[in-house]
Amino acid sequence: MKKGILLVNLGSPDSPEPKDVKKYLGEFLMDERVIDIPYAARALLVKGIILKTRPKASSEAYKKIWWEEGSPLIVLSQRLQDKLQQQIEYPVALAMRYGRMTIKKGLQELVDKGVEEVLLFPLYPQFAMATTETITVLAEELRLAHFPNLKIESVPAFYNKPDYIEVLSNSIKRHLEDKNYDHLLFSYHGVPERHIRKSDITNSHCKIDKSCCETPSKAHEFCYRHQCLEVTRLVGERLQLKEGSYSTSFQSRLGFDPWLLPYTDRTIERLGKEGVKNMAIVTPAFVSDCLETLEEIAMEGQEIFHEMGGQDFTTVPCLNDDSEWVALLSKWIKTWANSKTAIL
Repeated sequence: MKKGILLVNLGSPDSPEPKDVKKYLGEFLMDERVIDIPYAARALLVKGIILKTRPKASSEAYKKIWWEEGSPLIVLSQRLQDKLQQQIEYPVALAMRYGRMTIKKGLQELVDKGVEEVLLFPLYPQFAMATTETITVLAEELRLAHFPNLKIESVPAFYNKPDYIEVLSNSIKRHLEDKNYDHLLFSYHGVPERHIRKSDITNSHCKIDKSCCETPSKAHEFCYRHQCLEVTRLVGERLQLKEGSYSTSFQSRLGFDPWLLPYTDRTIERLGKEGVKNMAIVTPAFVSDCLETLEEIAMEGQEIFHEMGGQDFTTVPCLNDDSEWVALLSKWIKTWANSKTAIL
């Protein structure tokens, strides 16, 4: 069977203008795995409230980080696709969960090239309902409806794979080797606490307390919180970071429901108040820089830190099209293509 690869990232508006941002946010926020409440309530919240106010503010944020080539997330994902294609013989297509670069178009592109077996690669190290799950569920729906003869295998979360931790750690070390920082903050995209409980396949393990993520359980296979904390722990060990010199937080909360704690903005504020003068921040929930890293962290986070008396605020770029990251993806894909075993 001819094999092909479909890389899938989050997506982006067509432009930073309010009308395009509104269209994008409407598709994104109406996803039942992003805002997981009954349809009527979700429609009222999104269409009746959020889309009447948020697009303008989000448009201004996008304008701050938009590149001449387009959306940074799209451009960086395309660079990754191009570099990966140079290293493997199998067709590599790129799709986005939301926006014009649909998963259906990506699958069709591969099918048109004669591909019969697709490796679906969600570009997320950790599993979450609103990222990996929504991609794999939609891909299966599309397969059944439009590509019944296509075989699709999905890449599972790779947050704890030694070679991934090595690549991530090397990137952090390289970008901070000439920086003097007092604290390294690992900031992950936040999710509502109820997402953690809904993803608990044991229906009993996840308490979202100080112990459940450290207690071995089958629930960890789909526990976003555990997987984030584990990345921090593994990178901390590999880089031999001193206890107390690094920590974990969660960003980008929406609404009034309980989200994962601690919040990134408040953590940055606290560190500044406590006298930290030089801090660095890395965002390992993303493999491509985007609005959440370039504006929310690099701009808003830095402003908060300076307001609290901080001095140097260093952001570590995502892996993007880093050569070691491309080489690792190439290795994983070749392993999948040349054997009957799972990719990871």
